[in-house]
Amino acid sequence: MILITGANGRPGSAAVREFARQGTPVRALVRDPEKAGDLRALPGVEVAYGDMLWPETLESALAGVDRVLMISSAGPLMLETQCTFIDAAIRAGVGHIVKFSGKDSIDGFDNERFRSSRSHEQIQRYLVASGVPWTVLRPSQFMQVYFEEVPDIVASGELRLPLGDTTLAPIDIEDIARIAYAVLTTPGHEGRTYPMTGPEALTMTDIAGHISDAVGRPVRYRDVTSEEKQRDWLAAGYPPPRASAFAQLFRERSRLGRSTVDLASHEHFGIEPTTFAEFARRNADVFRGATDYTVTPA
Repeated sequence: MILITGANGRPGSAAVREFARQGTPVRALVRDPEKAGDLRALPGVEVAYGDMLWPETLESALAGVDRVLMISSAGPLMLETQCTFIDAAIRAGVGHIVKFSGKDSIDGFDNERFRSSRSHEQIQRYLVASGVPWTVLRPSQFMQVYFEEVPDIVASGELRLPLGDTTLAPIDIEDIARIAYAVLTTPGHEGRTYPMTGPEALTMTDIAGHISDAVGRPVRYRDVTSEEKQRDWLAAGYPPPRASAFAQLFRERSRLGRSTVDLASHEHFGIEPTTFAEFARRNADVFRGATDYTVTPA
């Protein structure tokens, strides 16, 4: 049996949907039964309930599991949560843990300098030292994060971010889910790390142009300061530590300025990468404000 944790979040739910599309049984771990309705409706999906931070709640979720896709919220407790879960999974006899991590597409980005990315590095070291067979997935920025700019896009026709002419290479979560499915259902991935980006290094002006084409009305990029954007995030209800971490991240991206595309993982698994234009067209109703979207967890 394969278990996917963090199954209510963006990448976790996308991976669960990919298993359902492929007709492969999978178990999905969630903390809140009230938020599992969409997952329960998917064919071949068994929903389990438990908290990764509390091993005593995980016995039934881990029973009979031989492979895990480990995902959790990138909040302040991520390091403790995932290391605790690794220990519980090993005690339960899990034979392979696939960690969902991240890797910024920006050239020269140092993961050790930032809280969330540093936590991923620490968890990876803990996982490798644990002795359990492991694989690490390292996607760049998700295309879906631009859903959070929808209020500005709808209200003012602007994409407002503190990035200047910086390029990023965002990846569609659906592409990540396809790669995760391949890793979890085929042999030979132990001890491997799979970095991945989208197929293009884009400026925010490029991103705004693709969104404009998709929604059929002008959307322009407006460069703002990181301090201004941090105030916007706080006003939108982001917890202060998250707003501060995002501001720090965007300052570093702006300072370094240039991204490199890496499609080696797509090519290895024979997956056609989704362009941002295709993504924007597929989600045009979201960018028009006509359809709800999933907010990134705090």
